[in-house]
Amino acid sequence: MKKKAVTAALSLALMGGLVLGGCSSSSSKSEDTSKSSGDKTVVKMMHLWPEGSAKAQYTIVDDIIKTYEKEHPDIDIQTEILGNEQYKEKIKVLSASNELPDIGITWAAGYMKPFVEGNMFAPLDDIVQEDKFVAGTLDAFSVDQKPYAIPLELNIAPVYYNKEIFKKYDLEVPKTYDEFLKVVKTLSDNDVTPITVGNKDRWTGSMWYMYLADRIGGPETLNNAINRTGSFEDPALVKAAEEITKLVDMDAFVKGFNGLSNDEAKGYFMNEQAAMYIMGTWELPNYTTSPDVDQKFKDKVGYFKFPAYEGGKGNIDSFVGGPGVALFASEQSKVKDEAKQFISYLVDEWGKRSVVEAGVIPATTVDTSGSDLAQMYIDILNDLGNATNITLYADVQMSAGVADVHLNQIQALFGGQSTPKEFTKAQEEALASEK
Repeated sequence: MKKKAVTAALSLALMGGLVLGGCSSSSSKSEDTSKSSGDKTVVKMMHLWPEGSAKAQYTIVDDIIKTYEKEHPDIDIQTEILGNEQYKEKIKVLSASNELPDIGITWAAGYMKPFVEGNMFAPLDDIVQEDKFVAGTLDAFSVDQKPYAIPLELNIAPVYYNKEIFKKYDLEVPKTYDEFLKVVKTLSDNDVTPITVGNKDRWTGSMWYMYLADRIGGPETLNNAINRTGSFEDPALVKAAEEITKLVDMDAFVKGFNGLSNDEAKGYFMNEQAAMYIMGTWELPNYTTSPDVDQKFKDKVGYFKFPAYEGGKGNIDSFVGGPGVALFASEQSKVKDEAKQFISYLVDEWGKRSVVEAGVIPATTVDTSGSDLAQMYIDILNDLGNATNITLYADVQMSAGVADVHLNQIQALFGGQSTPKEFTKAQEEALASEK
């Protein structure tokens, strides 16, 4: 598998669209623990989409299972379905007793790593067709360039903007960072809030920093600082911090940003009190299909790629984002081959159905021709198909302690309590102390 540039930030954002209710359910199928039931081979699967709290995802998976069983009458897929937090707790218990299901759900990087190191997840390189996936998504679930889970979902963070506000001030969508700064200045000079960000949650500000780090230094720079083949005091990472400070000094961000949660900050964009907002594509229904949002507002919302930085090494087709959940096969499964075959089938079918039926962007590339989708979904899916890189949320690759330093420093940088050099030095020291 080709190694692609990958960077990283926030398990909270990584699972942003996956925080489900606390209810749980299980399938009506028997809890047979043997390999076969009659003449059928039993494959046990655990997932986290209960019908009551995630009906669209539940229905897709249930339909895929039924179709697969019709096409493979010798296979019996038995499911156990739990809510998000209950699922995590049960996986811990099962892994401790070496009794993982044949197929289960995992998250990327730091969450997955102990399972791989404990020889609990089977490598899946024999079933992966890499060209079907958006660039970089498989890397988040790979160890030594070998995938140990196959992602189902993907979120990226475009810059959403209010087209009516832009039109009022004769503003064009910026393609370069200099053009972007002119947009910010024009809006600020006219007492319009250019950007809303709820940096009380910290990961929101981290996305702004990561985009600047990517555009200035290229996609490897931040990743190399984290994996210790580089330094967080790299000039490109210092420069990215300087650009954050410059934006703050220009009054680019909503007043009181460090005291606002993401939900509070989002209100400024939804109420047309701010012109721009960076957030994951889990927000797309608010701008396309949600019946709770007025159509007049939806018609005003567009998006653009984070602009290219003049003289920078990054590419405008590189995105900040990250995969959601992925499917694993247990290394100890007695039906590992059958489990892998079903994983491959489910991922393929999920990619065909998830956008239209659940509003979920899959990790696989999507053919939008003939699809009955909102134009914004089509445009983003096409952009993802052409993506050169996905810069993964930074703290996913960091230990919990270093991630906390990163996020605290993000808040301090935005608030003026850390200079750009202090910001990068603190993170370099935290990373170096672990070696």
